[in-house]
Amino acid sequence: MEGFEKYYQKDHQTRLDILKQKKYLDQTQLDKLQASASEVKISDAMIENFITEYHLPEGLALNYVVDGQEYLIPFVTEEPSVVAAASHGAALVKQAGGFKTTVTERLMIGQIILENVVHPEQVASFLESQAEKLLALANAAHPSIVKRGGGAQALKVRVLAPDLISLDLIVDVKEAMGANMLNTMLEACATYLQTKLGLDVLISILSNYATRCLAKATCALPVELLTRNGLSGAKIAQKIATASRVAQLDPYRATTHNKGIMNGIDAVVLASGNDWRAIEAGAHAYAARDGQYRGLSTWIVKDDILYGELELPLPLGTVGGSIGIVPLVKINQQLLRLKDARQLEAIVAAVGLGQNLAALYALVTDGIQKGHMRLQLKSLALSVGATKAELEPVVSRLEALQARDQATAKKVLEELRNKQSE
Repeated sequence: MEGFEKYYQKDHQTRLDILKQKKYLDQTQLDKLQASASEVKISDAMIENFITEYHLPEGLALNYVVDGQEYLIPFVTEEPSVVAAASHGAALVKQAGGFKTTVTERLMIGQIILENVVHPEQVASFLESQAEKLLALANAAHPSIVKRGGGAQALKVRVLAPDLISLDLIVDVKEAMGANMLNTMLEACATYLQTKLGLDVLISILSNYATRCLAKATCALPVELLTRNGLSGAKIAQKIATASRVAQLDPYRATTHNKGIMNGIDAVVLASGNDWRAIEAGAHAYAARDGQYRGLSTWIVKDDILYGELELPLPLGTVGGSIGIVPLVKINQQLLRLKDARQLEAIVAAVGLGQNLAALYALVTDGIQKGHMRLQLKSLALSVGATKAELEPVVSRLEALQARDQATAKKVLEELRNKQSE
C-alpha cells in the first residue's frame, strides 16, 4: 500500500502522520489515538506497526471464596453484566462455604512432528530409546528453568498416521506460560533428530491443548439458597441440573454454555496478562475430548444439594511474556494477592464455575435478558452522549418505552436536556 512501505520501521509519530496525510484519520481522531497511547515505549515494543492502545474496562468481581480465602478478582471485559453475574454466582456459593479447587500438576506439552515415516512402529520404538538423550538436549537448551526446579520431564511418542509421528515433550515450566521456553527446547531436539538421526521434521511447536495442566473447581449449594420469586430452591436446582444435562447432549447448547463460562475466565486471563486465545483454544478442545463437543461444567442434584464441577486446561503464568511488561498486570497481581501460578489457576477455575452458575440461574428463573438488558441500555445511553448523571433517567425512560434503538435513545436524551434547561 502506497505510503505504508516499511511502516514498522517508522517511529510512532511518523506512523500517525501518515494516517493523516493519506486521509485515513483527521487531526481530532489522531489526538484521540495519542491520548489513548499512555505507554508508547512499552506498547511500541510489544507489537508491530503500533499506533495506539485499545482500552477495555476493568472491574472487580466480588464474593469469591476459593479454598477458604476471599478474593477481589480483576475482570477485563467490554460485555455488560459479566462482572455482575460473576459476583452474583460467587455470592450464592459463598453462603455455602465457597469453591474448592484442585490443580494436580503444571506441565506443558510440545510437539515435534516427523513426516515421511516409512516404518512408524519401528521409528516410534527407536525414538523411545532416545528419550534420555533428547531430554538432556532439551534441558541444555534452557538451563535456567532446570536451575529453578523445572525442565523437560518426559517424552511420549504417538503414531498419527502411517507416515506421521508426534514426539511429545513434556515440560515443567514453573511460573511461566512457557511458550518461548518450550519452543526453544523443541528446536534443539528437532535439530538433533534432523542432522544426527536423519529424520524428517515437519514442525516443532508447543501445543495449547494442555492436558497435563488441568484445574478443577467444585461447589455444593443447599437448594434452599436458590429460592427466588416464588420458585422453590429445589425446583430451580433441578432446572439448573437439567440445563447442564442438555449442554452434555447438544453441541448447540454446549457452545453457548461454554461461551458463558469463558466470559469470566477470559476476563481474568486478560487482567493477569496471560494469553486468552491459548486458554480458549485449549478449553474448547477439552470440551470435545471424547469426540463430541460438550459443556465444560456439570451440575447435579443429590439429597437437596446442588453440586457443580468444572475442569479444563489452564496453563497460566505469573512471569514472562507480557506479564512482566504491562504495568497493570503487576497491580492486578497485587489485587489478587497472588503467590504463584497454581493459585491463579484455582481462582480462574472458580470464576468459570461461578459465572456458569449465574448464567444458568438467570436462564431458568427470570431469563437471561432481565439484568443484561438494563446494562445494555446503559451502553446505548452512553453511545448517544449521555453523561453519568443522565444515565439513570435515560435508561428508565427507555425501559418504560420498551425501546432499545439509538434513534429513541437520542430523542429521550434530548427531551431530558430540554426539560432540565426549562
